[in-house]
Amino acid sequence: MTTSSALSRRDVVLGAGVAAAAVAVAGCSTYGADPAAPADPTPGGAEPGAPAQALAKAADVPVGGGVIVGDTVVTQPTAGTYVGLSATCTHAGCKVTKVQDGGIDCVCHGSRFALDGAVLKGPASKPLAAKAVRVEGGSIVAG
Repeated sequence: MTTSSALSRRDVVLGAGVAAAAVAVAGCSTYGADPAAPADPTPGGAEPGAPAQALAKAADVPVGGGVIVGDTVVTQPTAGTYVGLSATCTHAGCKVTKVQDGGIDCVCHGSRFALDGAVLKGPASKPLAAKAVRVEGGSIVAG
């Protein structure tokens, strides 16, 4: 047996010992934590007690108008009736940018949609896709 092979074995054994110690320390880092508890009690940064996936306050969606929130348009064609629609124009995939004068406008190519998503003016030929929304605790929520 040569000295270099003994050192090599010693290095391996020493390395294995260091690795085992590292695993033991890492395993103790969550000591006392409840494994059943969620890591973040309010996923997505939502306020505790707030409805899940809130898009807007119902009071902020005017009758005969609407708001654009991310990729969703929320309208209120008549008092108390809320409609969710995709904010993606069916003509060329641009995002609609305005809800005004009783309609939804896509400024890319001039398409206009009714508050229920129906096409009022082309070049779009298909209505905006419906998205499920409901009122929950004074907020409009997805789903």
